[in-house]
Amino acid sequence: MRIHHDLAKKVQVAIERAQDNGSLPSFEVPEIRVERPRDPTHGDYATAIALQLARSARMAPIKIAQIIEDHLIKPEYLSEVSILPPGFFNFQLSIPWLQQETNRILQQGHDYGRFHLGDGKRAQVECVSANPTGPITLGRIRGGVMGDMLARALRAAGYDVTMEYYYNDAGRQVTLLGEAVKIRYQQLLGQDASLSEEHYQGAYIVDIARELLQQQGDALLDEPVEYFANYAKERISQQQKASLKRINIEFDVYYREQSLYESGRVWQAVSLMEDKGYVYEKDGAKWFRSTDFGDDQDRVLVKASGEPTYRLPDIAYHLDKGQRGFDLVVDIFGPDHHATAPQVLMGVQALGYETDFVHTVLHQIVTLTRGGEKVKMSTRRGVFLTLDELIDEVGADPIRYFFISRSGNSQIDFDMDLAVEQSDKNPVYYIQNAHVRCAGILRKWAAAGLDPKADQNADLSLLTHEKELAFLRKALELSEVLEKISTTLEPHTITFYAYDLAALFHPTYELCRVLHSDVPEPLQLARLRFYRAAKQLFARVLDLMGMSAPEVM
Repeated sequence: MRIHHDLAKKVQVAIERAQDNGSLPSFEVPEIRVERPRDPTHGDYATAIALQLARSARMAPIKIAQIIEDHLIKPEYLSEVSILPPGFFNFQLSIPWLQQETNRILQQGHDYGRFHLGDGKRAQVECVSANPTGPITLGRIRGGVMGDMLARALRAAGYDVTMEYYYNDAGRQVTLLGEAVKIRYQQLLGQDASLSEEHYQGAYIVDIARELLQQQGDALLDEPVEYFANYAKERISQQQKASLKRINIEFDVYYREQSLYESGRVWQAVSLMEDKGYVYEKDGAKWFRSTDFGDDQDRVLVKASGEPTYRLPDIAYHLDKGQRGFDLVVDIFGPDHHATAPQVLMGVQALGYETDFVHTVLHQIVTLTRGGEKVKMSTRRGVFLTLDELIDEVGADPIRYFFISRSGNSQIDFDMDLAVEQSDKNPVYYIQNAHVRCAGILRKWAAAGLDPKADQNADLSLLTHEKELAFLRKALELSEVLEKISTTLEPHTITFYAYDLAALFHPTYELCRVLHSDVPEPLQLARLRFYRAAKQLFARVLDLMGMSAPEVM
């Protein structure tokens, strides 16, 4: 439940009722913001709307607040509404209502925190989109984790979400891939051939060439580079999918760049832009009048050689996105797209489409450290740590957590030693251990031969410890966090929430015992119910982050 929105509506209704009976003059009611106060002693929620209305109502804010309070229908979840000078509203949650959040968490399960912002709407999240020229690299996987987390948040917001991977399986890089594999194939057969500096040189190229040799012998010597390129990119594509699945990222659609050429969409886009007067020829090349859309200079779409620049297929691809009718499109790119992403959207505008529904999220690079030393990488030279190798070394969960732990605008320094540390210094361990502790309580209860359903009708009014109530208040914030992620498209917010939730839980676990001789049976059952709900909440939050919820550690 998003209480801040419900309170805002109720305050607005109170203002309108006061206007209807003349207690307040007629004026347009601005957007009412209900927020959590920084000081918890000021209540659970607060609004300064009375101060905002002082000029429109020509009254003192304190008097406006009193009038609004007189017309406010207090919902069951509030125990108190108070006014503080010069006119702040503070709202206090009802303790009996808050205690029942325990059951609401359990009843809603993995739907807990869902809301209806995107009901009936379709969203697409494009991320990773690595060239099928080598193993998945860390620069791409950060965008992949961000995109997957955004997709999960958008689904919680009610959107019908499509996760899409755009395969750059055309162009110069694929030709270089095919050449590299053929040269390695020739070398395995003892022929005199060598790679240039441009060619991909990783060990995986030799592995693909050796695979072809084992399957076909020397029968492929006369095959063109295209044959080797097609085989290699398909083989690498399969491996990329398998690697991504290991980190809990799966896509609904794999969209091939080559299909834009096969269908003629690339040249259709150029033709449409020419018809609208946004393309002209100069020095044998075709130029896009991007300055008409605010660019600092016009951009080449088709080189004098007839080869499209990288902008053109991206424009055609985004035209296709618009034609598929998505209400929201999120493109997640690395820092190398900082300049080109706006140019692509200018191209879509030139084709006659509004681009308000497209949101570009850029992220900075990830650097790895091991033993305090930076791990150096180069994809083309084949000097890198693959995603599979990183998963083997630290596991999928730390990668998921740390790769969304900061805003996309910030670089991430991934400490591989911290990622595997089994202590509270490691936030992944700290959060997952909260789930483990809950599971341990339930196991001990069962091991004692006690009724596993004994807490179904527990008296939750016994949950009066300040730590228990603080945890339940934090549980209520989940829908607010998901709303923020869905609207700002900044997934790192979830990691702060998860850590804060764990920070509230662990002291509660130490102070609020269940299986202890000093704890009366009714309180035992209430707390068992509480920890069952806490376990479910941590499982929900970990799932939203794409992480596992271990029973033991």
